[in-house]
Amino acid sequence: MPSTPIRHRPGLRLKTISLAVAVLAVALFRAGGARAESVTFVFTSDVHFGISRSTFRGASYVDARVVNAAMVQGINALPAVAFPADGGVRAGRMIGPVDFVAITGDLTNRQELYPIHIQSAATSWGQFETCFIDGLNLRDAGGRPTPLLLVPGNHDISNAIGAPTRLVPERDATALTQLYNRMLNPVVPRTPATYSYAADKINYARDFGGAHCVFLTIWPDRAARAWLERDLQQVSATTPVFLFCHDPPAIEARHLTNPRGAHDINGTDKFENLVGDIYADGAIADDGKKPAGETTIEQRALAVFLKAHRNIVGYFHGHSNWTEFYTWRGPDGDLALHVFRSDSPMKGKLSGKDETKLAFQVVAYDVTEQRLTARECLWNAPPATGGRPPPVSWGLVTTVSIAPRADN
Repeated sequence: MPSTPIRHRPGLRLKTISLAVAVLAVALFRAGGARAESVTFVFTSDVHFGISRSTFRGASYVDARVVNAAMVQGINALPAVAFPADGGVRAGRMIGPVDFVAITGDLTNRQELYPIHIQSAATSWGQFETCFIDGLNLRDAGGRPTPLLLVPGNHDISNAIGAPTRLVPERDATALTQLYNRMLNPVVPRTPATYSYAADKINYARDFGGAHCVFLTIWPDRAARAWLERDLQQVSATTPVFLFCHDPPAIEARHLTNPRGAHDINGTDKFENLVGDIYADGAIADDGKKPAGETTIEQRALAVFLKAHRNIVGYFHGHSNWTEFYTWRGPDGDLALHVFRSDSPMKGKLSGKDETKLAFQVVAYDVTEQRLTARECLWNAPPATGGRPPPVSWGLVTTVSIAPRADN
């Protein structure tokens, strides 16, 4: 069943906060209580350190370090930028503090792919770290450094477990090891030699402004849903929950585990074994490059889980590489999940051809108002002139309810 676009909702509801309530909110915040204000975060994906962009600002074959550094410059400028007067959450107000930045995977591109030479995952991670971990200088409302929250993508995982095509060396778990240690802070940090993708999944949650933000490895498969079921036992059924994953709800067949033979990764079957669920949808139309079967059974299992947790009201993902706000209806057309797809600075479906469409998203939500507004921030439009970076401008925008879903 195809997805349908989210309808844009014009109009702004003003709210008045008494001085006493404002003072109480400040006191709660300083005491470590829940922030009683709206939350603002930046969302992007598929930054792909290790490859080049065909053209960027008048140059050809521009390294990911240059392109991503320019995007980070735009992100760092946000606090002094005003939201557009579009009727959404915080419309017309200065962006100010940013509560977190989320990147949903493909941080490091594939390793040396024979015979095309691409740098190692370890080198790519070092470049990512310099650009994003060291380069972001945002602050949250408490004056602390804005947290950078990450999940792996298919390229990051293929670097660690191998791929259907030849990689040299076959495995390099540097990126996943760094992600695991940084996001989960284990008592015993993993190393590339001790990291196990089967055991060390990067699943975690953070609370911001009364909402529960969940970060999952690739896609909510059976194991991730079991983890999430336990996690949500501590969350009220009316608390908005947002999922951050690399893959869209309509997962690709090739990312599931190989149903053939020994269920291994090989160049003939071309399954990538990124998701623990074994592909169950029957015959596979193999085009010689990748499995092309449907994933109705897998999507239906996800839909059943979502129906049991109607407070999961937002799903943020990358992988497809263009900005889109849409409603995922599920394979049977009986869901209404708000989904937010991210552009890629390196491999954008639209921005790869027209760099003025390069975008990240700035998202603001207010649990009291039960509204969320996602705005496409066009960080490279118009093109830079005179050696000066271009100002940000605004593209697509949508405002949705974050009350528990009213599915069909």
